[in-house]
Amino acid sequence: MAKSYRPWAPAQSYLLPPSPTEWLPEEHLAYFVLEVVDELVIGEIESVLQSKDHRGERAYPPRMMVALLLYAYSTGTFSSRKIARETYDDVAYRVIVAGAHPHFTTVNQFRLEHRHALAGLFKQILELCQKAGLVKLGHIAIDGSKVKANASKHKAMSHDRMQSTEEKLTKEIDALLAHADDVDAAEDVLHGVGKDIEDLPAELQRREGRRAKIQEAKAVLEQEAAEARATELRGQAEAHRETAADPDLPERQRRTAVTLAETRDEQADDIAAERVDSPLHSDDDLPRHQPPTETDGEPTPEAQRNFTDPDSRIMVRDGAFVQAYNVQIAVDDAHQIIVAEAVGNQAPDAEYMEPMLTRVAQNCGALPDCCTLDAGYCSDANIHTAEHFGCEPFIAVNRQRRGSPDVAPPPSSPEREAMRALLKTPRGKQAYARRKCTVEPVFGQIFAARGFRQFLLRGLRKVRFEWTFLSLTHNLLKLFRARHRPRGLAQAAAA
Repeated sequence: MAKSYRPWAPAQSYLLPPSPTEWLPEEHLAYFVLEVVDELVIGEIESVLQSKDHRGERAYPPRMMVALLLYAYSTGTFSSRKIARETYDDVAYRVIVAGAHPHFTTVNQFRLEHRHALAGLFKQILELCQKAGLVKLGHIAIDGSKVKANASKHKAMSHDRMQSTEEKLTKEIDALLAHADDVDAAEDVLHGVGKDIEDLPAELQRREGRRAKIQEAKAVLEQEAAEARATELRGQAEAHRETAADPDLPERQRRTAVTLAETRDEQADDIAAERVDSPLHSDDDLPRHQPPTETDGEPTPEAQRNFTDPDSRIMVRDGAFVQAYNVQIAVDDAHQIIVAEAVGNQAPDAEYMEPMLTRVAQNCGALPDCCTLDAGYCSDANIHTAEHFGCEPFIAVNRQRRGSPDVAPPPSSPEREAMRALLKTPRGKQAYARRKCTVEPVFGQIFAARGFRQFLLRGLRKVRFEWTFLSLTHNLLKLFRARHRPRGLAQAAAA
């Protein structure tokens, strides 16, 4: 007798309608996402949708779209086309959308139109983590990483090359126009005057378009450089005013400081009046890349601007130059919860420390007892800033490279020497050793485990939303795993 098999009939219709709650294991992430979305406040999204004209095709429920994006980003699916495809191919997606199939343009439009409200969910997810006891604020680690922008570094051009290329294109355009005039004159002789004027030749159109793009990028670069130089001069003027206000200094030195402050203010006003039309930089507290400038406010020859994503900058990552952004996270030591995040286009990390600590206080309502940071954040100002916040800092101090006896060590200071001594103590070693197992794994979980390699969106405002949404879905996964951890492991972790 032949061995029998289990029933299998792919074309068999269901006798009764199936229940989506039976399609996945009981503790599946999709069900957890649906539960969390029911708790979120999405009134900002609702108000935007309700303000639109009620006529026409009905919109998808906003909670469904939020749940779809949360699940997609949590499982490493970031492309709107892939998300739309998964609503057909993946059972978990089908459960979340309840059989609906939003087009990829709908997914992308929802993501872009409501990006500010979606980014605001970061704090709500963080509050859920706090209620679950996953945030202790005993020790946080702050670190940054360079993430590739959606632009090629070969699409960046220096100010010097912009000028030379613009001059070359102008000569070529003049030559083509002169040739076109000669051709028109010859055709008038052959066919008579009054022939219809044809459109510009394709070759001329290409050159005109290239020149227009280069002129626009050069103008913005020059405006940024002028603003940077004016800001630098005003900073010098403020420093001179502080010197003039010091009563312990001789009268002659204080008068000189007053004169220098007035001179710097006048120079800044002259540059601003000539070149700065409108402020280009955001008014937030994050550092912004300033192009290198000459003393008169002109960009240096090597100052660059990218044509594809002008907000991105060329940075060094793993020894290679990439067109990138600098992403920052502050991670709580207890359960690797991201308590603050940010994105900027300035490559050095040092100026991000104060804004990150400020964000931790805003998001959590308190500051940690201590924070650890690598040598990229080391400065006297940062040491004082952390102490002012009441957060004990453990910051690696720059050291002379091994095998380079001819290289002078970085300038020291009492603050740096005190920090170096602190890190040599058993308490300092123990605190700083926790940094690598606190913040580094989080980058690994986002980049390696979820496959995030570069930003999909362009422009600083949009990539900030993208990084915020990645950070909040990281916290969502931590919350999910903490709630569905086996009882024995959960008790051990709590102990």
